Amino acid sequence: MRLFVYNHTMLLRPSVYACLFWCAFSAIPSLSLSARQAPPASAARILLLPKRIVSGETATLAVLDGSGRLTPGVTVNFSNGDHVVTNPTGRALFAAPLETGVIYATIASQSARVYTTILTPAEASASPQAPSAPAFASLADRFDLTKGGFCGQADANSVRVAGKPALVLASSPAVLTVLPPPDLEPGRAQIEVSCAKHPTSHFSVTFLDLSLNADSTPLAQGEHRTLTVNVRGTAAKVPLEAHNLSPKVAELAGGNPARASSSGGTENAAHFELIGRERGNFQISVRLLPTAP
Repeated sequence: MRLFVYNHTMLLRPSVYACLFWCAFSAIPSLSLSARQAPPASAARILLLPKRIVSGETATLAVLDGSGRLTPGVTVNFSNGDHVVTNPTGRALFAAPLETGVIYATIASQSARVYTTILTPAEASASPQAPSAPAFASLADRFDLTKGGFCGQADANSVRVAGKPALVLASSPAVLTVLPPPDLEPGRAQIEVSCAKHPTSHFSVTFLDLSLNADSTPLAQGEHRTLTVNVRGTAAKVPLEAHNLSPKVAELAGGNPARASSSGGTENAAHFELIGRERGNFQISVRLLPTAP
């Protein structure tokens, strides 16, 4: 997916959400911090923590800035008193606590909590070892592989999508959080996953391109405006969720967040309606909701 900005300014690769900003898409995590100046630790906004970790085993977390760039030098605090600092790649290796249950982590400068469940080794090994993936994933967003057989150190895993290497952002023996290759085409793609001595797993995911069609002029008070999200890569109906990031300027019909299903078919699209509250520019993020395989 390309990044579209109505003033024709090209930013970074599309990311974390298919995000509308002045009717524009936001950027995804950078694969290389050496290619551009790394964001400062104070810019940290998003914590990626595996949803399940295994007691006593290593795991990897990642921190992103508001533009979706991996962010080094960020302190992450755990509710059990542990803390780690992200390395130059914007990720950090840590050991899961021995005590099972649920813990949370926070970026040191923020209060938002990200929770994870600590499994026993027996619970983790009891899960089916063949990885499981969503039926659909966005070309511009991360997706999770679950069930196990992974390495806790992110770079020890090899994930290839349509033969191209993908970036593992966060990992544990039970979950991988993966970013698709940047030049992937929409449609069904084969995925290969391997880690150390575990056998290579093969399966497929349908990757979708989400693009926006909307009027970029400032919204007037009381004005109704339709935002259309076009879906390429499947003729099936897919669930989408829109978040209103400018509630003083506009409101989303149907609440915040608002959900809609795409129409399916050859002209596959979903529509969200905005209602102006005061004149100004608005910011809406739209993301693909998880789908079962």
